[in-house]
Amino acid sequence: MKRFLLVAFVFWVALSFTGCSKSGNGELVGVQDRPKWRETQPYGMVFVRRGSFNIGPSDQDASMSGVPTKTVSQEAFWMDDTEITNNEYRQFVGWVKELKARTMLGDQYPEFLITEDRKGNPIDPPEINWDEKIDWEDPDYQMAMQDMYVPENESFFGKKEIDTRKLIYEYWWIDLQQAAKRSNSYNFETQSYEGSVYNIDGDLEPIANRSSFIMQDQVHVYPDTLTWIRDFTYSYNEPLATRYFWHPGFDDYPVVGVTWKQAVAFTNWRSKIQGDFLTERGEPGLMSYRLPTETEWEYAARGGKKFSMYPWGGYYTRDDDGVFLANFKPLRGNYVEDGGIATMKVGSYDPNEYGLYDMSGNIAEWTSSAFDEAGYNYLSDLNPNFEYNAKKDDPPVMKRKVIRGGSWKDISQFVQVSTRNYEYQDTTKSYIGFRCVRSTFGDEF
Repeated sequence: MKRFLLVAFVFWVALSFTGCSKSGNGELVGVQDRPKWRETQPYGMVFVRRGSFNIGPSDQDASMSGVPTKTVSQEAFWMDDTEITNNEYRQFVGWVKELKARTMLGDQYPEFLITEDRKGNPIDPPEINWDEKIDWEDPDYQMAMQDMYVPENESFFGKKEIDTRKLIYEYWWIDLQQAAKRSNSYNFETQSYEGSVYNIDGDLEPIANRSSFIMQDQVHVYPDTLTWIRDFTYSYNEPLATRYFWHPGFDDYPVVGVTWKQAVAFTNWRSKIQGDFLTERGEPGLMSYRLPTETEWEYAARGGKKFSMYPWGGYYTRDDDGVFLANFKPLRGNYVEDGGIATMKVGSYDPNEYGLYDMSGNIAEWTSSAFDEAGYNYLSDLNPNFEYNAKKDDPPVMKRKVIRGGSWKDISQFVQVSTRNYEYQDTTKSYIGFRCVRSTFGDEF
């Protein structure tokens, strides 16, 4: 069975010496015939230029005068102009579903496998054929995919449904934090590694070779739709639990009910599908999407307005006509006053100066950063970030991740650009989603 090695980052880059002896007339001219490269704007993303700002509350926010601030500099990056929507996340779920189906069908139907390359050379192990159409109503196909469906004794009214508990995304990633430790460096004298690394289960193991830095993870991808009921006691939200994720009426609403690990898995998958597409075209395929760091998020949310409390640049949550400027909880619970009662379609309000929508309100957003109350005191002032890959047996306090932006159920204080909060990485909420970022290549766009 084909195993998909999904690696979001290049760890070691091989140096190319091709043609060096025939170029430059003995002069130092660098490696010739390098691929031409010009970065284009990623679909659905906007460019956030590099700059510096004071992370944390501004001097004008008297209520937060005891919270430390720090001047930092941030490299440029790309960011999704809206939060990831239900329909976009369904593409991820659908891909995982199709991969599992084609893998199972390939055991009985060879047309679902590619066994030879374009030159007729055998491919071992075979690859998945994504072009072959699946007839989901074919009884023979259903029999071959029997393990994908809800068991008969668990089905509702005998309905044949895909068992979403079986939709698992398996991927690999490189732990650069552990690889960068001096104690884990390669010893050229002994021709070996002498350090130890924590595997994905949190066990400390000696470094056998550089593959010891490759971590494998499996993540259940389907959102937790029952969080709409679980989050609110004595509240009737069953229609949202049964319709919000799958109904076309909610296609352009932000996906919620996803854990931090599900959001990370999504960024890995997004990197893979674009990387595979570019590789097929003969272009550089390293397109690494990820969650934003806490600093990237706040810098982007400010939209170039360094001292503003909100993304729109003012100190108030209403415009000159008294209309609310974000989807949050105004007037002590008058949810509908801002135009919505829970989540709203992404982009329902004007963007900030960078072209980013809903950086305040609608839903809070996962970042890649681990949460520490004193984090600002020890963060670097250059591309600051604090990450921690929590191990399985770590206490809950080690599994806290920073969320930013506030949501539809929060009061105005929590939708300010400097307000930081946290949630546990394995927790799902009806008011937390995410958006992706991508680092730039070379000079600014």
